[in-house]
This record gives sequence, structure tokens and C-alpha cells, in this order.
Amino acid sequence: MRQGFIKVAAVTPKIKVANPLYNREVICEGLEKAMARGAKIIVFPELCLTGYTCGDLYLQQLLIQESGNQLFQIAEATKGKDALVMVGLPVEREGKLYNVAAVLQNGEILGMVPKTNIPSYAEFYEGRHFAQGNEEVAEYSFAGRTIPFGTNLLFVCDNIPELRVACELCEDLWVANPPSTNHALMGATVIANLSASNETIGKDEYRELLVRSGSARLICGYIYASAGEGESTQDLVFGGHNLIAENGTILAQAKKFHNEILYADLDVQRIVADRKKMGTFGKEPQKIYKKVHFTFELAETNLERYFSPMPFVPSDERKKRQRCEEILAIQSYGLKKRYEHIGAKTAVIGISGGLDSTLALLVTVRTFDLLGIDRKGIYAITMPCFGTTDRTYENACKLSQVLGVTLREVDIREAVRVHFHDIGQEESRHDVTYENGQARERTQVLMDIANMVNGLVIGTGDMSELALGWATYNGDHMSMYGVNAGVPKTLVRHLVKYYADTCDNAELQTVLEDVLDTPVSPELLPPKEGEIAQKTEELVGPYELHDFFLYYVLRFGYAPAKLFRVAKCALKESYSEEEILKWMKNFYKRFFQNQFKRSCLPDGPKVGSIALSPRGDWRMPSDACAGLWLEEAEHCGNLP
Repeated sequence: MRQGFIKVAAVTPKIKVANPLYNREVICEGLEKAMARGAKIIVFPELCLTGYTCGDLYLQQLLIQESGNQLFQIAEATKGKDALVMVGLPVEREGKLYNVAAVLQNGEILGMVPKTNIPSYAEFYEGRHFAQGNEEVAEYSFAGRTIPFGTNLLFVCDNIPELRVACELCEDLWVANPPSTNHALMGATVIANLSASNETIGKDEYRELLVRSGSARLICGYIYASAGEGESTQDLVFGGHNLIAENGTILAQAKKFHNEILYADLDVQRIVADRKKMGTFGKEPQKIYKKVHFTFELAETNLERYFSPMPFVPSDERKKRQRCEEILAIQSYGLKKRYEHIGAKTAVIGISGGLDSTLALLVTVRTFDLLGIDRKGIYAITMPCFGTTDRTYENACKLSQVLGVTLREVDIREAVRVHFHDIGQEESRHDVTYENGQARERTQVLMDIANMVNGLVIGTGDMSELALGWATYNGDHMSMYGVNAGVPKTLVRHLVKYYADTCDNAELQTVLEDVLDTPVSPELLPPKEGEIAQKTEELVGPYELHDFFLYYVLRFGYAPAKLFRVAKCALKESYSEEEILKWMKNFYKRFFQNQFKRSCLPDGPKVGSIALSPRGDWRMPSDACAGLWLEEAEHCGNLP
């Protein structure tokens, strides 16, 4: 539970209809199994103490009394156990019968939440037996105990402030204005739905859509526990289609017709972080809610949640191709608008034979095709200098020729030597001045040629480089439109690969595949035996790690200890803990040190859920101190 992770469970026991004694036994068995696995919030189906399909047996007082008796036995079974448990049963109150979710913890019945929306259509006849639940919470005397009874109940964990739980029941999810809307606006971060949803053809897909979209709209965790085998099949069949979602993502989904316990790890800190960022999440409704307080023992959750090692890149091949096409469209249509606005017919790009400039050139070609402008108006400038290798030079030339753009070579060696002479820089001293002098000369050449041909300099730098400050200020840092500014390095590679696979041009595909095989490098140091001497990832760290850090720091505000923990889960097959910690510290240091470069970025399109534009997503002072983050990172090596 530390760092906001809560293991939750949706349990579908195999019950017997109208047999509360037997059902209590199988509920308690499921309870023990879920708690042994570490589940802290455990949700059972609607009316599971009696069975949903009792029909007119609900009018038999004996059944109602016995289900209440067995509820106390279940509550007793939670005594001394560290879990919040929701169980469905029929409850009589003031001469009316209600379909209720009872919330239990540590031997107590904390509250009862009645179903708000009572379906009486198609195969459902609940209105024959059950009354609509009251919103405003009343005190209910149940076998000598006074229990809060009403829809507007919020169960608040005192020692995990981000954890606030509310309930709704089955049909409540399917209506236009579900109770969960008010629950979430009143602060609930986790919604439990006790359900008995029968199976018909295609209903599972719609059910999944409702749970997914509900959790997305409300920015919450959603636990859906449904009735399964054991219910009467006189007219209906129940599949136990349990679902657990978080903010639009299905974390776990049960197989239908396999009564089982479904587990997932919710991240309530992540939910709260998303709500804080979303200023339009909504005002609190004009409702009176009663808060019921409870506590959990703070312990480490055994994480079973999957964390993608490349959060910017979909693992599903179909989705990846779809994502790549969409990003290329965003980049090219963004540049298209800029060209339509200024009326230019030419573009200038520094082409190095590396990944970033290749992607920028591909995007510019797509843009010119959309505009119906001759590709010859794209000036691909190769600028060999001290670190240029034959491989990258040849790839830059081949790429330009195959794409049908205008290739121009400007050898900048002598210009850089003159500049070094002017400022007193020894050419043999391979320091930062030696490197940046070349980078700034390249930018000057591009800007001046753009003036000559009346075009724009298209920026090539990507979002990962901007995050790390791996760009020469007023060198490759500067352009007139940065098409790659919203694309992280791990995604750049997949975009170029997608283009290679779909271009239907064997010659172009061959060049792109060789670009993909070339080590990432700014090529500012002389080659060693003809090979690239300056490999970026050896200097600043693997981009796979840095993009992982970037995503979780900016998207969800993860602190270093939590970031280190999930990085170990996601990347343990590729990196040691020592490597992860080393480069995480480096990420924080470089990210804070280089905000001044991001504070004056050229325009460029946002393509994903995060961006670094100072005019949009990320507004950070250039003088912010990294000390707090680095101090916590220092202690991460001592964590279990």
C-alpha cells in the first residue's frame, strides 16, 4: 500500500440459490484466498448471500433474516483482518426491501449502500421486490447495531489519504447518470460495483466499454464483481465477467464462465495526480455525504501490475502501427498549417544520416505532398565536419536522393577552423567548445540558406533530448518549427521503422533500415578507425530508461522512490538495479539543469499525453532546484 499501490480483488464464488448458510461458507473461503494474496479491497457480487435469481423467494422473511444472520458471520470473519470487504444481500428496512452492498472491516459493518436504479425491463424484474435506495444517509438499526444506510456513503482511509471508496450496484453503471459520478466528484478514487449481469451475445463487450469509459470519465479505479456459476439458469446464464479498470485502462479481466478471483494493483496516487492536473474535473455536487473512516496497516504491496518498459510505444503491433500513422499525421498537418499561414514553398533541413533528421525529413516530405508542393523545394543540407563518418554521410545522401528532395553539401570544416582561430580554441582540444562550435556553425548555415531560399528551418531534435538538455543552445536546439519536439526517442525509432515497412519502396526501405542500425550520435568527435566515436547513450544513458523516467515523472508525478520501484519491475530483464539508479539520478540532474533550454523552444506539435513546451504542458522555472529529488534518489539504493 505504500506509494499508493492497493491490491484489490473481485471474487465470484460458486453459490447455491436461496442458501445463505452455504453461500456464507464459500464467500469466506474466497475472502481467505483473496486476503492471503494480499488484497485489501475485496468485492463480491450483487445479492451473493442469497443468489440474485431468488425471484419471489425474496418475499420470504426467513430468507431475509438468514441472509442477515450470515452477514454477521462474514463480518466476524473479517475481525483482525486488514481488508475492506463488500458483500451483496437483501435488507429489509422500514417495511421495504433493498438490494444492498454491505461494507465490512475488522469485524464491523461500516455501512450499507442500497441500489439506486432498480431495473424492471426485458429480463429484469427487480422492481417487483426491491425499492429504490435513498441517497441521503440514514441511521439503520440492524440486529442491535446502528449502521449508516444510504447511497451517499464515502469510506475514507485515514492513513492513506488518497484512498476513498464508494459503491454502486449493477444497473447503476448502465444508466445515464450513475451514482458513481457524484461519488467521484465528492472525492471517491475507487468505485466498487457489486453486479449480477447476465450474459447475452455481445454484452461482455458493452460491459467492458462501460467499465473502461466510466473509469476514464471519473478518473478512478473501478472494481466490477459479477455473479457467475451457481445462479439459477432457469431463464438466464451468468458468466462471472469481472473487470478491474483504472482511468480508462482495463488492468485485469476474468474469463467468462470461470468463477474466479480477479486481482489487480490500483495506484490511487496516480489517480489523484491525474485529477489535480485536470482543472475541469468538476465541482463537488450539492449533495450531503457521510464519511465513514477506517485504517489499513501500512505495508508493501506485492506488485503484480504490468509496467511497460516502453510506455510511449504500444506493445500490440496493430495499435503500434495505428499510433505511428496518427503521429506522422499530427506532425505533418501541424507543419502544413504553418506553411499555409506563411505561404512559403521551401524548407531547409540539416540531414545527418541519423534517426531524428531522418524522421524530420520524412515528415516534411509528407507535408509537401499534402500541400501539392514539389519535393525539390525541400533542401536537405549535409554538413560534413570533424566527426562525420562515411556511413552516416552516405545514408544522408541516399535518403535525400531516393525521396527526390534537393541535396546540398556544405563542408563546414574550414569555417569551424576559422572560428576556432578567431576565439583562440585549439582544434586538438576536444572539449565542449570544440563540439558546440560545430553544432552552432551547422545551425548558422541552415538559417542563412533558409533566408536565401525563403523557407523555414525544420527542427530535428526530439523530446528525450530536450528533457536531458542534449542539444546545443542556439545550435540544434534552435529552428523555425520543431516537428519532433513532442516525440520521445524510443518512439522516433518506431516511427522510422513503420515508415520503412510501409513505404512500398525497396530502395528507401534499405536506407531507412541502415539508419535504424546506426548508433545514436551527434558526431562531433573524430571517428575511431572510421567508426562513430561518440555514442550518445554511453554518455547520457539509455534512452529506454530516460523515456521511462520522463513518462512517469511528467505524466503522473512519481517521486524518485516510486519511480525506482516501478522501473525495477518493468526493466529488470534489461538493466541491473545499479544501472537504473545511476541513470535515474542522472535524469533528475540533467532535467533540472536544462530547463533554460526548454524555456525558449521553437513551436512544435504535441503528439502524446506529455510535452515539454513552456507555452503548454510544462511550465517550470529555469532556476528550480533538484535537491529534493536527488536526496530521495540517494536513498533508493537502500530500499528493498
